[in-house]
Amino acid sequence: MSTSNTVRHRKRAENYDSNQKNIIKQNGDVDSEFTTRESPLTVLIDTSPHIRALYHIFVVILLMLLFDTMIYDLVERGKINIGLNVIISGFGDIKRGALLWLFEFSVVLAFYPALRIYAAARKLFRKNTGVRDSLSKLGVIGLIAVEMVLIGVPIVDLGRRHLALASSAVVTCEMFRFLMKIHAVAIACAPYGENESPALPTFKHYIYFLFAPTLVYRDHYPRTKTIRWAFVLFHFLEVAAIILYNSFLWERFILPYWSDYGRQSKVEAGLVVRGMFACVLPGFISFLCGFYCVLHAWLNAFAEMLKFGDRLFYEEWWTTSRFSHYYRAWNRVVHSWLRDHIYKPLAPRAGRAISTFIVFFVSAVAHEIILALSFGFFYPVLLMEFGVFGLLMLPLTASSGRRFPNAFNLIMWLSFFFGNGKYYLLNRVFSFNRSY
Repeated sequence: MSTSNTVRHRKRAENYDSNQKNIIKQNGDVDSEFTTRESPLTVLIDTSPHIRALYHIFVVILLMLLFDTMIYDLVERGKINIGLNVIISGFGDIKRGALLWLFEFSVVLAFYPALRIYAAARKLFRKNTGVRDSLSKLGVIGLIAVEMVLIGVPIVDLGRRHLALASSAVVTCEMFRFLMKIHAVAIACAPYGENESPALPTFKHYIYFLFAPTLVYRDHYPRTKTIRWAFVLFHFLEVAAIILYNSFLWERFILPYWSDYGRQSKVEAGLVVRGMFACVLPGFISFLCGFYCVLHAWLNAFAEMLKFGDRLFYEEWWTTSRFSHYYRAWNRVVHSWLRDHIYKPLAPRAGRAISTFIVFFVSAVAHEIILALSFGFFYPVLLMEFGVFGLLMLPLTASSGRRFPNAFNLIMWLSFFFGNGKYYLLNRVFSFNRSY
């Protein structure tokens, strides 16, 4: 069985390699940032029977928990409750969320004709240096104005009236995704009209880039030949199952401890501490499910539908012993954008240390805006633990992590449990009590 899977994976890789050679023939050099490759977990599950067995174990655990809950509820209460109430509550007022998303998408669509007008003006006055410089300054001001409208309107709207947790998270994440997309396009097309300037994207390629699972703009990307619709359906089913699993964990293992928190006349510290530690594991599992859902299942499904060949959305961060590698490997999609559009422009002028700090600060602020608007309050535990503690751990684990990889990998996982697990838990608890 494992041999047939290995052969199948090799044939798929050979097809991707031949497709990549065709791209090189058509376009010359292919950017080193992008190449045809699968996601690490796809390769591991396809080629390793041990990893595939672990995947099956997680599925069986989910099924057993669901069966246990369904049978208990049916016998004791006469009805079944598997977390659907949390899903319905989390995606509440979905119409308002859809309208906010449509506003964001409309702004991004309107940016394209503005880009064409800017490029036409630069081309018209390409021999007039003074006018061209003025157009460049006007273009920067226009880009900033579009970005401010794109993020300002949703922030004001969500700040005035809270939207349900999941709906708000989608709106805010899409807000920043669109912002990074148009910024990448603007930077790539800024030199248009000069010698050896880049070509402007066609509207079709612009739309493709808006939905492609990358934030780094290129004129072309490695593409696959066919769409495996069974592969797409499987990953979308995984997304649905993970959403259900998260809601189930929340409703069965967290709410029983915290549904009445803040409503009692007296709160005992012992019960609070015990409840926190009892819910760290479900909170951390929820964190891992979020990673798998978004950075693996969701992005792979979209990559397959769009024939996007580069599936390296993350690296093997779970084996790392250095915080620097974790921050690079955890989310390569966002990391690549931060590297190209913040770190690289700043490093020659401000130095590596200050540039790294600015990257962490910008990333932390964006994450906290998303979380604050989604949960309805500002609670910067993640900012302190990873924006401060994590930043301090960069130099501390740079050499020690190489010398003692096993020990520091253990420390990394402890920080994941107590950091992400408690953060997920406390934010959801407070948001639940705020809503109900």
